[in-house]
Amino acid sequence: MPPSHASTADSKPAGPSGGVQSLERAFDLLERMADAGGEVGLSELSASSGLPLPTIHRLMRTLVVCGYVRQQPNRRYALGPRLIRLGESASRLLGTWARPYLSRLVEETGETANMALLDGDEIVYVAQVPSKHSMRMFTEVGRRVLPHSTGVGKALLAHTPAEEVRALLARTGMPAATEKTITTPEGFLDALEQVRRAGYAVDDNEQEIGVRCLAVSVPDSPTSAAISISGPAGRVTEAATERIVPILQQIAGELSDALASNGANGG
Repeated sequence: MPPSHASTADSKPAGPSGGVQSLERAFDLLERMADAGGEVGLSELSASSGLPLPTIHRLMRTLVVCGYVRQQPNRRYALGPRLIRLGESASRLLGTWARPYLSRLVEETGETANMALLDGDEIVYVAQVPSKHSMRMFTEVGRRVLPHSTGVGKALLAHTPAEEVRALLARTGMPAATEKTITTPEGFLDALEQVRRAGYAVDDNEQEIGVRCLAVSVPDSPTSAAISISGPAGRVTEAATERIVPILQQIAGELSDALASNGANGG
């Protein structure tokens, strides 16, 4: 039995990508839902994507059946629970892919290197390569911390609109990890402005006394990611900062390029 006209149209290659159009459209809709951060209606997805409502309805119905989208009682749509497993696996892989770059950071700076993601309102560490010094910093992979007391948190939130940052801080609170932790929204927003001006973030004894951390975001990462080095304040001095920051920025750029590569070989 020949396929229907609709399925033929949906499965034809989408221009130069040579991909399956319906798959590309479905993943585009999932990305738009993630960007929206909550529930969305079909008309909103149609307006933002430019796709006709019947096409969106057909794609969303399929995603609901597969568990990747959930239809709420109010008839709007939200990302489904089946995506959690995919996201957790991808986060672990992200840490694995980052390890060679973190190893280079350790070789070139001498300090412990970390990679962290913004997961909801929290920072989660997904990879670490320890320094070879006998006195070194350890952050357990999988550890979760609040953004306001960390260099990676500042790097990840530096370009987030102020009202969103304030809302996050209101949800998490701003407990003091040390006497140097920033504990007011105004103070944290000022720190983010400094990050935007300098191009890197500093945790100066704010998470743990005696420890300084330098962090930069990974440009154009598929999810909000940052890399950092951390070490004793006596080693991560102002002079060391001037030497280390360009290395951090260079390696973050190279990691960004690696993550942007889709691995396509034309075959």
